Amino acid sequence: MTIDTRPKLRPSPLASRSDGEGSVQVHIEEAMEAGSAKVFAVYGKGGIGKSTTSSNLSVAFSKLGKRVLQIGCDPKHDSTFTLTKSLIPTVIDILEGVNFHAEELRPEDYVHTGYNGVMCVEAGGPPAGTGCGGYVVGQTVKLLKEHHLLEDTDVVVFDVLGDVVCGGFAAPLQHAERAVIVAANDFDSIFAMNRIVAAIGAKSRNYDVRLGGCIVNRSAGTDQVEKYNAASGTRTLAHFPDLDVIRRSRLKKSVLFEMDGGPELEAVKESYLALAETLWAGTPELKATPLKDREIFDLLGFD
Repeated sequence: MTIDTRPKLRPSPLASRSDGEGSVQVHIEEAMEAGSAKVFAVYGKGGIGKSTTSSNLSVAFSKLGKRVLQIGCDPKHDSTFTLTKSLIPTVIDILEGVNFHAEELRPEDYVHTGYNGVMCVEAGGPPAGTGCGGYVVGQTVKLLKEHHLLEDTDVVVFDVLGDVVCGGFAAPLQHAERAVIVAANDFDSIFAMNRIVAAIGAKSRNYDVRLGGCIVNRSAGTDQVEKYNAASGTRTLAHFPDLDVIRRSRLKKSVLFEMDGGPELEAVKESYLALAETLWAGTPELKATPLKDREIFDLLGFD
């Protein structure tokens, strides 16, 4: 028997405020909204350190006494690797094991407890070249709602793969209150950030998500990012330098909060705690305007 796992597309209920001219998007039902939890979606160029950032941010929230759920939205399912010290099974893998009969699942089948009590879920993804990432995210949130897990959670962190190239990858924005972008102080990261800013702006027409700002990661300086911020209306929420102890944390399957590394590492931990406090308190809505591609080249000094 073949299971049709394709998302059902329907026009936006707000036709005059569609996601974008010519777009066909996956829209969530009201019953699938995340409830009272503060929901953050973490985006950024592939390989920029989103999972490291998301996991340490989740732990920082937990250190503030919050009940935290981190959802990895990448087929390679390693978002929660340093929290659980293993590659946990994905929601899609587990659903496939029960022939997509979701009613047979229990929370313990797909929710794993990580460092300092952070709840961890890996949504997974469809096979390469097939399916839709938006459907996978939707099914994951639906399961969490059905098992009342979101009702007992203070913070949800979506860790989303790479660049935003379609509405499926933008699906977590439909559940989030704030989106934050991880970027290095270089052209490629900023170019990807600009596309994500555009995606957040498109989703904000129909959903509650707003841009919170960017996190500068793996960078000694922030001058290029600040140029972009000034031109587009974004802002820097935190800056994490390119430290060897951060690189080694992935190799040791550890979050930074369980490692020893001297004053530099302690300063990074304090920065994560400060970032969590800032996000929990609520960041202002940024009305950023994405730049044209040529404008980014000109801004950052390319001929």
